[in-house]
Order: sequence, then C-alpha cells, then structure tokens
Amino acid sequence: MAEKTQFYLGRLVDPAVGKPADAPLLYDPEDLTTHAVVVGMTGSGKTGLCICLLEEAALQGIPALMIDPKGDITNSLLHFPDMTPENFLPWIDADQARREGKTPEQAAAETAENWKSGLAQWGIGPERIQALKDSAQFTVFTPGSDAGVQVSILASLQAPDIPWEGNRELLREKIKGTVTALLGLTGMADIDPIRSREHVLLSNIFEHAWSQGKDLDLEQLILQTQNPPFTKLGVFDVNTFFPEKDRLSLAMMLNNIIAAPGFQTWLEGEPLDVARLLYTPDGRPRHSIFYIAHLNDAERMFFVTLLYSAVESWMRTQPGSTTLKALIYFDEIFGYLPPTANPPSKEPMLRMLKQARAFGVGQVLATQNPVDVDYKALSNAGSWFIGKLQTDQDKQRLLDGLQGAAPANMDRAKYDRLISGLGKRVFLLHNVHNPDPLVFQTRWAMNYLAGPLTRSQIPALNRLAGTSAHFPAQAAAGTAPVSQPAAGIGVPAVPRESEKKTKRFLEIRPVVPSGTMEYFLPNNLPLTRALQRAGHSSTPEAGGAHLVYRPALLAQASVRFLNRKYNLDTTEHSTALVSQPDRRGVVRWEDWSTTPLDPAQLDRSPDPRAHFDLLEAPLTEAKILNSMQKDFLDWVFRSSQVTVRANEPLKVYAGPDISTAEFRSLCSDAARRQRDAEIDRVSSSYDKKLSSLQTKLEKEQRELEEDQAELSHRKMEEWGTHAENIFGLFGGRRSSRRVSSSLSKRRMTEKARADVEESKAEIARLQKEIQALEAEKSQAIEEINAKWAEVANEVSEITVTPYRKDVFLDLFGVAWVPYYRLEQGGEEIWLPGFSSD
Repeated sequence: MAEKTQFYLGRLVDPAVGKPADAPLLYDPEDLTTHAVVVGMTGSGKTGLCICLLEEAALQGIPALMIDPKGDITNSLLHFPDMTPENFLPWIDADQARREGKTPEQAAAETAENWKSGLAQWGIGPERIQALKDSAQFTVFTPGSDAGVQVSILASLQAPDIPWEGNRELLREKIKGTVTALLGLTGMADIDPIRSREHVLLSNIFEHAWSQGKDLDLEQLILQTQNPPFTKLGVFDVNTFFPEKDRLSLAMMLNNIIAAPGFQTWLEGEPLDVARLLYTPDGRPRHSIFYIAHLNDAERMFFVTLLYSAVESWMRTQPGSTTLKALIYFDEIFGYLPPTANPPSKEPMLRMLKQARAFGVGQVLATQNPVDVDYKALSNAGSWFIGKLQTDQDKQRLLDGLQGAAPANMDRAKYDRLISGLGKRVFLLHNVHNPDPLVFQTRWAMNYLAGPLTRSQIPALNRLAGTSAHFPAQAAAGTAPVSQPAAGIGVPAVPRESEKKTKRFLEIRPVVPSGTMEYFLPNNLPLTRALQRAGHSSTPEAGGAHLVYRPALLAQASVRFLNRKYNLDTTEHSTALVSQPDRRGVVRWEDWSTTPLDPAQLDRSPDPRAHFDLLEAPLTEAKILNSMQKDFLDWVFRSSQVTVRANEPLKVYAGPDISTAEFRSLCSDAARRQRDAEIDRVSSSYDKKLSSLQTKLEKEQRELEEDQAELSHRKMEEWGTHAENIFGLFGGRRSSRRVSSSLSKRRMTEKARADVEESKAEIARLQKEIQALEAEKSQAIEEINAKWAEVANEVSEITVTPYRKDVFLDLFGVAWVPYYRLEQGGEEIWLPGFSSD
C-alpha cells in the first residue's frame, strides 16, 4: 500500500467571522486508529462529511466495512467522473422534480451542472473522481434479502480460525454475543447471560464444539438443544437444570426461525469472512456496505452483533499495527451503544473501541441522537466531529460526555460557544492529537448525495459498481440432513452403514425391563417376497440369509366415540411402531403411525432360529417407558377425532361407519316425511277454503235456477196481461185497471231478470276465486317440495373428539421386528420380514 497522505475534508472556518478561509482542513488518517465520533442533527451535513471521509479512505487504499441502517451510505457508489446528466438521471427523485415544476431530465441536467461547479469550487476535477472509482471495489450487501449481494450467517456459527487455548476469554465473549443475538431473533428480550438458562445451554453447546475445533450450523444447534452433547451443566444434571420438555420448546423456537421461508436468504450468499469483505482475491481494497434498512429491530441487532464478532475474531488473527489498516463505519449507533441498557451489540463494540487500535482497525461511529449514547464507551474515541445540534439539551449532554473524554483543561464555555455558532456543513473537530479545536466547512462530496436509497434501487447500484448481485457462495460446512422416520407402513428403517459391520447379534433374547410387555411381530413376508419388494432379482448365496429380530417400541390404543345426539357409537385405533426412539423418550408419534395390528395375529414366541439385536435406551428404562406410555395415550387423546356428517334442520346424523350414499338416503327419507306432513297441513287448509267456496257456488247455482224459473213465469204473466189488454181494445172495452196491471207485471219481470243476472255474476266470481285458490294451493305445494329438497341437501361436518376416559391402551411395549440379514458379494443387505398388509 502506498504511503498515506492526509484526508482532505474541507476548509477551515474563522469562528469570529463564520466564513471559510483558504486553508484546507487536512486530517491524518492514522488518527482514526483512536476512532472517531460524528454527531449532528438531520440537515447538519453529517452524511456528507462521512461520505467525504470514506471517499478519502478509498483514495488512500484503506478498506472499509460500513453499516447502513437508513440507506444514506449507499450514495458511496454514486461517483460519476463524466458528470453527465445521463449519469444522474436514474437517481433523481422524480416526485421532487415534479413538485419543483421540472421534468426528471431537467432536474438531472441541473444537478450535473451543480455538482460539476460545486466540485470545481473545491479544486476537485474528473480525474480525482475517476481515481475514487478505481480505488476500491464498492459493493452493497443486503443480509436477509436478495436485493443486493446476499450474506450467509452460517460462517458465524463455525469454529473461529484462532485457537481456543489462549483465546478463551475472547471466544467466550463472541459466543455470548452470538447467543444473545440469536435468542433475540426468537423474541426473547432482556437476556441475562448468567441467569438465562437458554443462554447458558446454547453457550455451552457452542463452547463444546468450538473448543474441539468443530463447526456448528443451525440444524446441529437445534438438535443439540434437544440432546446436548454433555450430561451436566455446573453441578446439576442437564435434565435437572433444563428439563427435556423445556428444551424442546427452545428447539422449536429456534426451528421456527429457519423454518420461515424468508430466513433462507440468511443462509445463502457471501460468508461473513472479514478478510474477503475487506479485499478482493487480487488484493484490491473493498468498501463493503451492509444495507440493513429493510430489517426489523431484532434482525438488525442480530446482524450487527454477528458482524462485530466476525471483525473482532478476524482482528485477533492480525499482527499488531500502528497504522490504519481498515475502517468500520456505523452510520447510526442509536440503540446499539446505549448508556444503561446492554444489547448484544454493545460488548463487541466496547471491546473494539478499547482494543482495535492495537491492530490498526479504526471505527467511525455516527449519530444524530447525542443524548442516548454511552459517552463512557466513546471516551476511547480520539476524534469528535460535531455538527449543528437540535436542542440545547443535546449540546449540554454532548459537552458532558466530551468533557469526560477530553483533557481536564477543556474550556467548556469555548466549546459551548463554538458549537452554538455552527451552521449547515460546518463542524467542530475535537482531536486529541491537536491542542485546539478546529472549525471547518466540509468540502463538496465527490459522490452524488441522492439521499436514502430504497431496497429496490440496490440491484442498480451494484450494477453501476460492476458488482454481481450473486457472488459464488462457498459451501456451508458441517451441514447434514435431519434424520427422518422411515416412510411406508411403519416398518423400522434398516441399520445404518456404520452399524452393519460392527453389530454383534445375540442368540438369547435380551431381557426387557420388569413390567414391560413384549410382542413378536410375525415373520409373514417370505424371503423371496422381501427380495421382490426391495427390487432384488437375485437370490442370496447359500447360507447367506439370517433372521434377526430388532427391537422397536409398539404402541396401540383404541378410542371409543360415543354421542347419542349424533347417533354415534364407533371405535377407532391408533398405532405407532417406533424403530428408533430417542434415548430420552421423546417421540413424535405421528411420524411413526402405522396400520393397526390385530393382537391375535402376533406371534406368541420368536422364531427359534432367529438372533436378536441389542436392546438400548430408552427400551431398557422402565421409568422412561412409563412416561412414554402416558405421552402416547395423551397424544392419542389429543389427535383422535372422527367426522360426523350432519343435517341440522332434519336432525339427521351419521358417523364414519355410514356411507355417504346411506346418509343422503336418510336425509331424503326424513325430508320426505316432513314434506308430506307439511303438504297435508297446507292442503287441508286450502281444501277447507275450497269446500266453503264450492258450497256457496252450489247454493248460488240453485238460486239461479229458481230465478230463471221465476223470470220465465213472470214473462208468461206479462205476455198474458198484454194479450188481454189488446183483446179489450179490439172489443171496445178500455180499462185503466188493466193498464195498471200490465205495468205491474212488467216490473216483476224486470226484477226477476235482475235476480238472474246477479246470480250469474256471483257464480262467475265464485268460479274464478276457486280457480285462483286451486292455483295458489298448487304453488304452495311446489314451494314445499323445493324447500324440503333443499333441506335434504344441507350437509355439514362436525368434528367429534373423545373423552379421556374413552381412550384404552391395547398394546404398549417392546416389539421384536423380524429382518432378513443377507450377505451378497461381501455386502450386507437388510430386508424387513414383516408386513402389515
């Protein structure tokens, strides 16, 4: 590396006049080995100053790791030597341009011109920007996301390169931080490494592995949480200190992390190999930005802790140095280095502040919240860049902290006055290497300060820097698939390869614990059939097949479901054949479920020609077996259920022993009965009305006949009277009495005719009403038919669970399962000799 020159950060300002002078502010990069703190409110120019400092570091060939919680530091990739509008256009805020009444193209042109003239005022030309672009490999990493270069955390769980002996204290501190951060991901808060048994257990698992140089991964960590590789913690047995049930709960919490689909992005990509993050394979320095704005608080804390731990471990492998070899930049330390709380990130940050100087590693810590930071920790910082502050409280709190870190003769009133007079982009530099504070204005940043960038812009940033979004990832060491139970009918899995040559089989059956039942599964699968099932076409060599009984745990219970309301009375069976039970007796019964066995079909004794495999825990432990029996019954009770088909309106129910067709027939019959009853009721009501109308009709028809007869009679009388009057006239006899009689007869005829018409009208009305009522009756009957047809199809399902008293244990104990052990061509082949088909 070429000899370093001083950082050009701006121009000195005369506090008396408040204007920049011609003298530049040059900062010795070696002063960063004592670390730096940058404080300033939003809009103070803090980000611009930090970008300038990082630009100078890149120009000097100093690699840097940058933690970017807000997205501001991603601007470090926006350096454009040509400074054309086309360079700036993709990064212009189009919404802001529209608010200003400009097109994005106009805003880009103005920004390019503004940047060109601004840099020229500070004596910076395109050649220096080109030098910046060529000085380092700029990359944006996105842990927990594939927007940028992904980061794998698996390397953080692997044994560090430094030896355990001689570094115990450091590695235990790293373990403490890693475990605290990991538990924080599960949602645990305020974790005390001494009082938290979860922390103690996981820390001991890490120490057990790392002290032997063995790597861990998350799967192994989860499995070892359930079954620790040691028997004691302190003076207590592991199960006394942390019971199995509680360890399983912790394992499930950890498993939930890696089971989440989104967490897979944490396991892919670049490992946290600090040497690779600081330098490319050809030795070119890197400026690696870790964009974490998209993460939640727990994930940010997790990653920051892992990164600091990785840097610390790498640092310990480096020789001592008095020159600046690398920078760690943290853009906002609020919440990570608080004055009273003790988050996982705090201890590695404290150790780095105290010890990194000896290895030439400098830290630059920035914050806009000067109240809630640990000034005691920051007393290790030799350089303080102080910008404009928001409140007098912020200023007084900072002065308190600065006074504690500065020499005893610090003039507080002077600092107070200088800080109060600071404007935008004007900073006070307190440097322990200089006797007096300096006030300066920051220079124009060579990188375009576009403001915080979003995750969606990260791919374009990396393309701009010539960085692939997917580095070739190193294979994660130490990963292994989790053992799974054998699939199929529940026959135990064949022995592992490592067992085949080392097992010794017994001629005498091992003794099971007192009070434990034994069962012998029948050897009902002939050797030829077993070979066919396994896909072996050849027959074994003469004398090459041996029958061996291997132990398994057999459990079977019957469950009665009785519910009078639902017409339910049925029995179900639950069976599990566990070939590889956990030594602690922890079993996921559903993983070993198999076809129910008929106890009458079990053998009463083993085949006399057979040998026996060894009996191992937990099948040798009566206490554990008793506990497993209770657990099995509890599982059967919790997992057993039957489905009852129901038609609630009809009160028709059917259990699993009634087919769907039978159930629908029952519903149809019940609906038909209730439909017929309703039709009878409705028909009866209508029939009464129709009968009444029919009676009226018949009465009216009789009255019509009478009226018609009366009309006919009146007509005859009227014509007779008329004839008599006419004859009287011809006879010369005229009488007023006859005329009056004729008129009377006329009136009576008209009345009779009116009665006839009235009767006809009433009859028509009654007939129409009868027709309407009959139509209404038909419609009502159709609606009843449709209603009950719909009711008959209203089918639902009801889940019925058993009472605990209705769960009965049928079988529980050691089952001896027959296997054929074949020798062919010097190899062993294991085939099951039992089938539940």
